[in-house]
Amino acid sequence: MCPDVTEVTNALANEVPFEEPSFMRVLDLGAMHVPEFPEYMTAAEIPMVADGEFVVGMEFSSREAVIKAVKEYTIRRSVDYRVYESKPLTFYAKCTQYGSGCDWLTRVGLISRKYCWVIRRYNGSHTCTTATISQDHSKLDSITIAEAIKPLVEVDPSLKIKSVIAEVQSKFNYTVSYRKAWLAKQREIEKIFGGWEASYEALPIWFEAMCHKEPSAVVHFETMPAYQGDDLVGDIRVLHRVFWSYYPCIRAFRHCKPIVQVDGTHLYGKYKGCLLVAVSQDGNNNIVPIVFAVVEGETSDAWHFFLSNLRQHVVTRDGVGLISDRHESINAVVERSNGAWSPPRAFHMFCIRHIESNFLRKFKAPYLQKLVVNIGYSRTVREYEVRYQRLRDRGEAYTNWLDRIPREQYALAFDGGYRWGHMTTNLVECINLVLKGARNLPITTLVKATFYRLNELFTRKRAEAEARINAGHVFSEIVTSKLHANQLASGNIQVSCFDRQNEVFEVREMPSGLEFAVDLRSLRCDCGEFQVDRIPCRHVFACCANQRLDWRLYVHDVYKMDQVRRVYRARFRPLGNPITWPAYNGPRFIPNPYMRRVSKGRPRMTRFLNEMDTRMLRRPRQCTLCGAERHSRSRCRRSVGSNTNREAP
Repeated sequence: MCPDVTEVTNALANEVPFEEPSFMRVLDLGAMHVPEFPEYMTAAEIPMVADGEFVVGMEFSSREAVIKAVKEYTIRRSVDYRVYESKPLTFYAKCTQYGSGCDWLTRVGLISRKYCWVIRRYNGSHTCTTATISQDHSKLDSITIAEAIKPLVEVDPSLKIKSVIAEVQSKFNYTVSYRKAWLAKQREIEKIFGGWEASYEALPIWFEAMCHKEPSAVVHFETMPAYQGDDLVGDIRVLHRVFWSYYPCIRAFRHCKPIVQVDGTHLYGKYKGCLLVAVSQDGNNNIVPIVFAVVEGETSDAWHFFLSNLRQHVVTRDGVGLISDRHESINAVVERSNGAWSPPRAFHMFCIRHIESNFLRKFKAPYLQKLVVNIGYSRTVREYEVRYQRLRDRGEAYTNWLDRIPREQYALAFDGGYRWGHMTTNLVECINLVLKGARNLPITTLVKATFYRLNELFTRKRAEAEARINAGHVFSEIVTSKLHANQLASGNIQVSCFDRQNEVFEVREMPSGLEFAVDLRSLRCDCGEFQVDRIPCRHVFACCANQRLDWRLYVHDVYKMDQVRRVYRARFRPLGNPITWPAYNGPRFIPNPYMRRVSKGRPRMTRFLNEMDTRMLRRPRQCTLCGAERHSRSRCRRSVGSNTNREAP
């Protein structure tokens, strides 16, 4: 007879109560990190012993680890060694004074069955002393230095060489030469970010992966055939130019101010070249980069490649202001653009700082620089004429030179409002400065830097816009401040209505008595600020208050927070692990061998100073002691007199 199931269950429960064994309640956290192959883990990368000396039987993970350990040992003790045998299976070194009072030597070999290197022979510590005192060490080479500065270069590839020298000084107590430090940094950059030639190969692969994630992005290559001798190599192409724009940047420009600033800056790496950049600005005066290109230089063909792609893929709307310097190549491209960059589709204008620089180079008259700049900044025709006549009174040659430039290309009073108040290319020059640290890196790393930094920019600005909208703000922060200031300034203005239906007024500022005509329907004011800034000036505020009109109707949409948020609405998409990228079946890219730098020494990392730099104004030297000009503190008579008085008994 079978027992009842319930009885059996109760019997088992009473005989063996349900309780976890002790081993199930003890959790060994250390076991969570036990290596899968412990037999391969006995050799450390660089093993350490108590007194810093090597011992027979010490194990190393690789031949490189052996050499690194011996080098560091030698450097820290200010001794030296000579390699007598260096083979794939053996490393044998002796002190440079071996046989002359020092018996130090070491022999290290590979143990195949243990997959590690082991010290087979070691003769104690050094008993010699260095014959000469030196600030450098022969074994403190660029390889050793590169390994020491790796964490610094990973954080900041634009690390200054003097910082490298200081890091070596703190770690090894030696002061290495500038060249050795520079070579070490270049070696580590290549190790971290890839070699220059390999970077050219990786570039089309990375761009294809990016376009796979975001098909609306724009990438355009121009390549040349590759030859080996006189034979054409079919599967290899020489990269000549590349243009790219990310989809969020393309979308962003639709909601930015209709202005584009373009400029070029040199690359500092192994291969020469130029980075061309175009930027715009949102309604909160934030810089928005929209396109990039790497070209051979600022040639007419390179600028045509850049501006034609910019017009075709990104700047597709009309009525856009294009601001640049007076580079002949840019002017030539605009003239042969078949109207793409000409009125009424676009309006090409010049940076006033570059005009000022050209003026100073021509006339060597720094005392007239500010006047030339003020002529450009004139917001009204009257202001322009007064300042222009002031320059003409100094000499007709000055105004004759200025007359060669169409005034609508450099003066606010005649630009039709297409500048939006921007007189310089400062926006794009700021981006060049931001990318300066990446311009000495391999090309693919440079491109990645634009991708990840723009993602950071868009993410941050998107969050800021959302926060401001949630706080109930209608306009951007920078414009809200200007509107508040203009509204406060409108209190002492008298308004006379001339046409209420067409919104035409005349205002008088008190107590100055200055009069201005205001046409709200045409968005014009005689002061010029209304049509330049696209926001109500103090005179418009006075008219709106007098007639009980809503001044917010006269604020351009680009300054509204909803529009600012749309600038950053599109999101960058992560590319993921390269093993998940689609297979690349295109040609292999190589750099142009004629673009490789051949001059000795490192490339110049800062631009040459020109007339735009304040240091070139050659102002008279001013004494910091007495305030007088044309002498320094050390040659000041007051300083000499005070010293004489102090020395007198």
